[in-house]
Amino acid sequence: MSSALKHIQTENAPKAIGPYSQAIVANGLVYTAGQIPFDPATMQIVGEGDIKAQTRQAIKNLSAVLTAANASLSSVVKTTVFLKNMNDFNDMNSIYSELFGDARPARSAVEVARLPRDVLVEIECVAVVSNH
Repeated sequence: MSSALKHIQTENAPKAIGPYSQAIVANGLVYTAGQIPFDPATMQIVGEGDIKAQTRQAIKNLSAVLTAANASLSSVVKTTVFLKNMNDFNDMNSIYSELFGDARPARSAVEVARLPRDVLVEIECVAVVSNH
């Protein structure tokens, strides 16, 4: 693997449950793995059946990974939101809007047949890494 790639690992987000990294930094950008609503301490689902609670936890986990990569929600340029049910879009969007605030990254939102551990939402992103 190229030395130009930096693997990101933080205990403040759920550990990878497969052969992948929480994120990779390359060429000034951080590419995150999809974050699902696990409590990093227990690796248990947060907000069983509650799209708002699950979205909040997924974004909290995403933020922790970004912080470990020297980035933040405000430096995100693109997100992809995977929803188990597109009928949850408005509730997901209300929490997403609250947590991203004035940062308005480009976004795709798609309904998928199934997500890990049957969670309701998974979110991944690409963000700019700070030079500081």
